[in-house]
Amino acid sequence: MDTRELRAGARSCVPMLIGVIPFGLVAGATPAAAGFGVAAALGMSTIIFAGASQLATVEVLAGGGSAFVAALAAWTINLRLLLYSASMAPHLAHEPLPRRLATAYVLVDQNYAIAISHWANRSGRAKAEFAIGGGLLLGAAWIICTAIGALVGNALPEELPLDFAVPLVFLVLLVPALTNRPAVVAATVGGVVAVGSAEMGAGHMAVMAGAIAGIAAGTLADLWLDPGDEPPTAGADPDPAT
Repeated sequence: MDTRELRAGARSCVPMLIGVIPFGLVAGATPAAAGFGVAAALGMSTIIFAGASQLATVEVLAGGGSAFVAALAAWTINLRLLLYSASMAPHLAHEPLPRRLATAYVLVDQNYAIAISHWANRSGRAKAEFAIGGGLLLGAAWIICTAIGALVGNALPEELPLDFAVPLVFLVLLVPALTNRPAVVAATVGGVVAVGSAEMGAGHMAVMAGAIAGIAAGTLADLWLDPGDEPPTAGADPDPAT
C-alpha cells in the first residue's frame, strides 16, 4: 500500500468538504425527522454512502413504500456509478481484487472526478490508493456529519439553508472540469436535458437521461470542434492543454 498516494488522494478531496459537510447534515437530519432514528441514519450512510440515494430511500419508506421499492429507487439514482466504474476500469485493471473492491466501496462523485483527472497525467501503478485515500476522507466526514445531523437536526433552525448543499457539491466538481469546449457542451446539454426530463416527470431517471445526453453531446463536440485531436487513451491526458 502506497501511503504517499493515499495521503495525496485525501488532500485532494479536502476542498470537497465544503459541500459534503452540509449535505451530510441533511442526510442525517432527514431520516431522524422521519422517525427512523440515529442508527438507521448511520446505517444508510455506511451501507449506501450516497446522499441523493439515501434521501430517496427515506422518502419512499416514509411514504409507506416497500423496502424493495426503496432499494430500486436508490439503485436507479446510483446507476451513474456504472459509468464511473467503466471509465476507471482501464486504470485499475492491474490492481489486486481487494483494492478494486475497496475503491468501489468508497467511490462517490467527488473522489471519482478528482482521481480520473489525476490518473490522466500519471502512469504509475499506485492508482487505487489515490482514490481510496480520497474516499476514506469523504466517507469519514460523511458518517460524522450524518451522526451530527441525526442527533441535532431537529434543533437546527428551519431557515438555515442546508438544501444548498446538494447542488453545491456538484458545482464544486463541475467548474474545474470545464477546461475545453467539448466539456462545456457536455455540461450544458447534460444539465438542460436533466432539468427538462425532471420537469416532464422523469423522476430520478432524469439523472441518467442527462448523463447519457451529456456524454453524447460531448463526444460529438469533440469530433466536430477539435477534429484534429488524437482520440484519448487510458492513462493519457485527453486534453493537451491541461
